[in-house]
Amino acid sequence: MTTTTQPRSMSRIAMASLVGTTIEFYDFLIYGYAAALVFGPLFFPSLGTAAGTWASVATFGVAFVFRPLGAVVFGHFGDRLGRKRTLVTTLLMMGGATFAIGLIPTAAAIGAAAPLLLVLLRATQGTALGGEWAGAALLTSEYAAEGKRGRYSLFPQLGPGLGVIIASGTFLLTIQVIGLAAFQQWAWRVPFLVSIVLIALGLWVRLNIAETPSFAKVTAARAKVSFPFAAALHDQWRQILLGGGMLAMTFGAFYLAVVFLGGIATRPPEENGLGLTLNQMLTANMVAGLVLCVAVIGSALLSDRVGRRAVLLSGTVFGLIAGPVAFAILTPGDAGSFTLAMAVLMIAIGIPYGPAAAYLPELFRAEYRYTAAGMAYNLAGIIGGALPLVIGGALLERWGTSGLAGFVTVLAVFSTACLLALRETRGQVLDADPVSPATTA
Repeated sequence: MTTTTQPRSMSRIAMASLVGTTIEFYDFLIYGYAAALVFGPLFFPSLGTAAGTWASVATFGVAFVFRPLGAVVFGHFGDRLGRKRTLVTTLLMMGGATFAIGLIPTAAAIGAAAPLLLVLLRATQGTALGGEWAGAALLTSEYAAEGKRGRYSLFPQLGPGLGVIIASGTFLLTIQVIGLAAFQQWAWRVPFLVSIVLIALGLWVRLNIAETPSFAKVTAARAKVSFPFAAALHDQWRQILLGGGMLAMTFGAFYLAVVFLGGIATRPPEENGLGLTLNQMLTANMVAGLVLCVAVIGSALLSDRVGRRAVLLSGTVFGLIAGPVAFAILTPGDAGSFTLAMAVLMIAIGIPYGPAAAYLPELFRAEYRYTAAGMAYNLAGIIGGALPLVIGGALLERWGTSGLAGFVTVLAVFSTACLLALRETRGQVLDADPVSPATTA
């Protein structure tokens, strides 16, 4: 089916996917920054400075455990009730949890209940984000005309880069205006509370879009399946596993760069840190976010010309050397080397990430596409996102930054192997033949 839309309508769809994923990643990332910078002494004071920091960073990883749950739950409703209504729900859920984190009393006020509330709200964030990406990707990929899916599907992929820029800028501005001491005491709440404004903007945009043509066609053909999760696993379990594997390096490099390196950047060198100031770290992250956006745009556009798989492979192959190069560049106390290392990692991330919002939806049938694409994407989150945060401390302790570099390379080998087992999808017709529920039950 060739999808045609008016330019104004397509621009509105692109904006809906862009605003939503940007807000979601902003919400997601400000937690990572706060976990690395202030949550340790506020919520885990009994563990001491270093252990408290790692405990708070570990709560960041809790979200990855719940992301697959979000993919299944919201994928079910996205495939049964529609993309639009589900995306409005994920946005409200993510925004509500983020705002609530800004209101949590610390351990000094309510004791052990403080970290428990933190973990609960973090799990809520993870569940919402697990259902967000696939829907945002489907908004653009299912509306875009053939030959332009890469072009329009790049918009949800800009969310992480823009999220890094806005989150880093918000923290930097708050610290500059209020001061570091006040930031550590109470002003860390400001970035969480101001997210309510962004949520309102995203909600307004998403409420003013129509349902996608693919979902409308499935509805008209009465081809909805009762249990999209079961149907997706029955029909395309191989593509789900390989799709998750192909993005493992992308996730691993992103969260090592943004969260893990953010955690050690401001620690002194004698504690395996880099000895940077907080301002230097946040500024470097803003530059890195910009580099990521540029890489995403370039690779997504190129995928319409030379194919998704070729571009994705070029990114994972570059990832084989990106980790060692980036971590070799790092020099304690040198903000320039930190910025350059972050930029190298962001290029390795952005090249395969750019075409992913077109490629994953093209792999799956419309009847369970929301569920299947979300499952693959969030499987990558567990392999490449949660695992580095769990073992990163041990790798750093035993092998220094060489251990982190080697981990990125291992993930790149794994992602490359998964991609080689997948097919090219550029030029295929989406939703040519919705099938009856009987064939996918």
